[in-house]
Amino acid sequence: MKTPYKNIYSSLRQNRWVVLATIIGAALTSTVAIVMMARTHRQAMENAFAIQTDGQVIPLKLVSQKENLLVEAQAHLQLFHTYFYHIDAGSVEQHLEKALWLGDSSVDELYLQKKADGVYNRLLQYSLVQRVLSSDSKINLKVAPYAFEVKTVFAIDRGQVTDTYELITTGKLLHVDRNFPHNPHGLLITDFFENSLRKIETDEGP
Repeated sequence: MKTPYKNIYSSLRQNRWVVLATIIGAALTSTVAIVMMARTHRQAMENAFAIQTDGQVIPLKLVSQKENLLVEAQAHLQLFHTYFYHIDAGSVEQHLEKALWLGDSSVDELYLQKKADGVYNRLLQYSLVQRVLSSDSKINLKVAPYAFEVKTVFAIDRGQVTDTYELITTGKLLHVDRNFPHNPHGLLITDFFENSLRKIETDEGP
């Protein structure tokens, strides 16, 4: 004899399977959505797009910050030493202003010391031209802030006479926020110091 209770139990059993199937389906859908979202995010992080002046979009492949760090650190140091030591009467103010954006108070103090010693006044007075010929850096990226040593070779043109010098500078590199166009690499020079300066004789070469 059939009773209403059997129909109720049967309906409850069917509802349970329906609910269970719905939960499993929702879980699978959520899992797939999360995987797809993670893949899309990873692809977005690995690729960027630049827009040219004519509106053309160019995809750029990005690498991790660790792989890029050495290149950026070298570029930052080369940029700073070019601005700070490659100067003449027409560019001294602009170059030094740009150089000061790339370093902390240790760079400011060296600039003020040189200014007090009359370095820049002599440059202007005698129309001297100081040209950076090369800049080679050694950087320890194992521990932050990153210690560096830079060998800069520069020449000073005094009319028909040109003297060449080798300057060794040291300091550390600290991560900061990027500031376009003032500090595009997001690094700051700290503890900057001019260790040694020697004149390169003509027979040595640069």
